[in-house]
Amino acid sequence: MANKNLFRSLVGRLIRSADAVNKEGAPAYAFTDQAALAQYAATGCLNTTFYAGAAEQLDAVLTLAGKVEPRFLAQTAVYAREKGYMKDMPALLCAVLSVRDLDLLARVFDRVVDNGRMLRTFVQIMRSGAAGRKSLGTAPRRLIRNWMEKRSDEALFRASVGNDPSLADIIKMVHPRPSTPAREALYGYLIGREVNPAVLPELVR
Repeated sequence: MANKNLFRSLVGRLIRSADAVNKEGAPAYAFTDQAALAQYAATGCLNTTFYAGAAEQLDAVLTLAGKVEPRFLAQTAVYAREKGYMKDMPALLCAVLSVRDLDLLARVFDRVVDNGRMLRTFVQIMRSGAAGRKSLGTAPRRLIRNWMEKRSDEALFRASVGNDPSLADIIKMVHPRPSTPAREALYGYLIGREVNPAVLPELVR
């Protein structure tokens, strides 16, 4: 039998030495910025965990998002939403992308913001200033208006559940242009204006 001590020492010399410590304080290997962001995007909850607080996670994600290329940021946002089924994280990455690259944001917006809850989360994060801006800005407003225009009256009405911000708040922010009398009445109904009930979509009536 081969000398176990000899071969054990060879294995030890071949293994790369740990170059970091994890949250437990144990030896670990440092990720690249891309790998670290991908891990946060697929598993991060932006809430307090056993090892890290919510603010610590947010700071880490924002730092990493500022280091990677915008294209990777956009790809990570899409993956986190479509494959990881995450909610807050892909919305946060899109908010960061609104500062880094508006063209890429436009390309991935509908894939990440795929329902009313995601829309509200995106707007909430944008208004918080966490991503680097406190107003929506011209391009994000246009993306949100386009998002609304692509939804049917029924889909938009069903997306009106939720607050802080509500869909009514968002309508007041972006001023969508109704393309039909029914859509005009629906917008009015959602923001609390008096409208002719006969013009409202059937589901709302």
